[in-house]
Amino acid sequence: MVTFRPFLPPIFICVLALAACSGLLPPPTPTPSPLVAQGKRVFNAYCSRCHESSNRSIIVGPSLAGIASRAESRIPGMDAEAYIRDSIMSPMAYTVEGFAEGTMPESLKDELSAQDLEAVIAFLLTLE
Repeated sequence: MVTFRPFLPPIFICVLALAACSGLLPPPTPTPSPLVAQGKRVFNAYCSRCHESSNRSIIVGPSLAGIASRAESRIPGMDAEAYIRDSIMSPMAYTVEGFAEGTMPESLKDELSAQDLEAVIAFLLTLE
């Protein structure tokens, strides 16, 4: 009886290589920077009570899915980072149409450390 076991590892490696080259395997997901990872934790601790980040559903405030793209066009002459920062630091300054003014807590600016603020902004800027 002939056994084919010695040929299995090389065949398996070839099949994996072909699958990777042909696009059958999903591309590896990039590892977020430590700042973005921290920002996601801050978002989950403070923001996710009212804002969704992964789809367009509404909890209390608007979904933040796509905020990096939308924020840069909200206020003429203001980039996305500045708009997000101002929205956190002065939540009464900008109210998204369809949402009640004053629902975002003004105390958030006092609750977040400077590093947590930078981190959550970095995370939100990944939500394109």
